[in-house]
Amino acid sequence: MSSGNSDGRRSVTILGSTGSIGKNTVELVAASPDLYRVEALAANVNAELLAEQAKALGAKMAVVADDSQYALLKDLLKGTDIIAAAGQQAVIEAAERPADWVMASIVGAAGLAPTLAAVRRGATIGLANKESLVCAGQLVMAEVAKSGATLLPVDSEHSAIFQVFDFDQKHKIDKIILTASGGPFRQTSLNEMGVATPEQAVAHPNWSMGAKISVDSASMMNKGLEIIEAYHLFGMTEDRIDVVVHPQSVIHSLVAYADGSVLAQLGSPDMRTPIAYALGWPKRIDSPAPKLNLAEIATLTFEAPDPIRFPALRLAREVLRAGGSAPTVLNAANEVAVQAFLDRKIGFLDIATMVEETLGAIHQRPLSSLDDVAEMDKQARDYASSVVRKRI
Repeated sequence: MSSGNSDGRRSVTILGSTGSIGKNTVELVAASPDLYRVEALAANVNAELLAEQAKALGAKMAVVADDSQYALLKDLLKGTDIIAAAGQQAVIEAAERPADWVMASIVGAAGLAPTLAAVRRGATIGLANKESLVCAGQLVMAEVAKSGATLLPVDSEHSAIFQVFDFDQKHKIDKIILTASGGPFRQTSLNEMGVATPEQAVAHPNWSMGAKISVDSASMMNKGLEIIEAYHLFGMTEDRIDVVVHPQSVIHSLVAYADGSVLAQLGSPDMRTPIAYALGWPKRIDSPAPKLNLAEIATLTFEAPDPIRFPALRLAREVLRAGGSAPTVLNAANEVAVQAFLDRKIGFLDIATMVEETLGAIHQRPLSSLDDVAEMDKQARDYASSVVRKRI
């Protein structure tokens, strides 16, 4: 593994270190101190855990995005050489520090600016923030090409595709197939979904994830966002990206080739596996994830997603075909709607309805800069928030 450090260790920055993906990354880095050293850690509001992580890993810098947590973070790091900082700009500065490898796992559109900061300096990036590509895919990929940065997908589905995608024979690939667990509401009636609670929505049957992504999984919006992400990562058109529901979450995704071969990547449903793949790339490293035992599982099943109960898939395909600012609006409206559902202000089925209403209300336009992205993101959030207020 390449490294600019004299001791041969790869330097690592973890953006979103106190979230689900971040904590798993911290675990893997801590288990291999001979392979990694930590440049910077960044979190949103959890100054206590951030300080604990920074001290345990010997980080050079710790950043909390919430300014109100700065005094606490600084106090917790008193007596160490760790630099404490706070604010959104400080998170971007953390991404700009000279780490060989950056985990981009800040949830939502908030992760776009720091991810781009790491891209622009040509870093190797473990991309767990799919929203960056949903919001500004063309802009991000243009910066990747310009800087020579390497994007290593951390979503289990895109990691699976990356591992079996023959980039040298891309013209011989018929399609890529994203698998979906179906979430907690795979067999739930529409009436039951309409009165579902946040607790029910975040109770994923297979994966341990944060609240936002768990709700997205329950609505299958997460799979819709992954279709858009796959479009940018692999250059496959929307009609060559399929989705199949696979409740066991053992086959993480597949690539179908012109000769009839279909290659799949399998593993236990544990995010430490795709994180370890990205962290160790181009080599492989050990992971504590459970090893797959197919004899114990015995049966793998597949079914088509239900378009009536999960309209988010249709919306994602529509905005991908529309292009321009449509995916930005979709993502922003969904973030507002999911938070409103978690705050018990709207029902579960209202999420997709609100997103579709916002898409219809906002005039779409081409995106030529990050300012354009920010403007359309704000318009969508403002409109979606007004819809929430009307429904309270």
